[in-house]
Amino acid sequence: MNIEHMRAFLEVAATGSFQLAGDRLYITQSTVSARIKALEDRLNRELFIRNRKGATLTSAGHHFHRHALTAVQAWERARQEIALPDDLTGIFSLGLQLNHWDPLAPDWMQAMQQTDPHVATRIVSDYSDSLMRQLREGLLDMAVLYAPQQRPNLRIETLAEEDLILVSTEQREIQVGRVEGYVFVDWGDDFRAQHSLAFPEASVPRLSVGLADVGLNHILNRGGSGYFLARTVQPLIDEGKLHKVDSAPIFQRPLYLAYPTECNDADIQQHAVEHLRAAMGK
Repeated sequence: MNIEHMRAFLEVAATGSFQLAGDRLYITQSTVSARIKALEDRLNRELFIRNRKGATLTSAGHHFHRHALTAVQAWERARQEIALPDDLTGIFSLGLQLNHWDPLAPDWMQAMQQTDPHVATRIVSDYSDSLMRQLREGLLDMAVLYAPQQRPNLRIETLAEEDLILVSTEQREIQVGRVEGYVFVDWGDDFRAQHSLAFPEASVPRLSVGLADVGLNHILNRGGSGYFLARTVQPLIDEGKLHKVDSAPIFQRPLYLAYPTECNDADIQQHAVEHLRAAMGK
């Protein structure tokens, strides 16, 4: 069977939509439909119930799901491992939620090289939805993310509760309405909802960024304010380069760790978890 056909099947099953599956796979809806039709013809079974609300798995679809998942994961693992040089025995891939590269990646990579020197390490940084898809398809062995989605054979643990604080290059108190120099850093859906409730009178910010480093460098170079991870900006507060805004609300965001309950090497997986918790604890 065609791996791309099974990949399309898994995406429709995850999203409940042929259109959304196409968007995530960067193909057209008609291409998704054609791939699902080819699978159904090959299996001689309908895999989805199609209606106005979307697509749901049939009984046959539910049975086929775990086999498709195993096949796609095995293919991705094989594709990665056959490309390894002879002195490496395997590869471990970690996905990091955007804005968490600096505090986690360097320490984690160094620790993995010390405990598992014959294993290649690979890190990608992306949004939660993309990380979940890559984890589901076997492209990742583990992911650190904000919005995990519970799946069979997937373990989800809380890695940390993070504080997002409002800091400014000038000492000031909380202000109402549009604030000159304010940079809106997009920390995800939960943050946007909390921000709107805390600042109902705030208008659309002049500058919005998806990467915290971009926003932080902007206000350090040109002045201004924004919400950033407390542990990231605390050294700058200690140096007097930034100031915590008085009376500003503090937003908390849980950070999660997701990884398969079954893996090829439990020792390496355990090392990866321990090193991530150690890096987060610094």
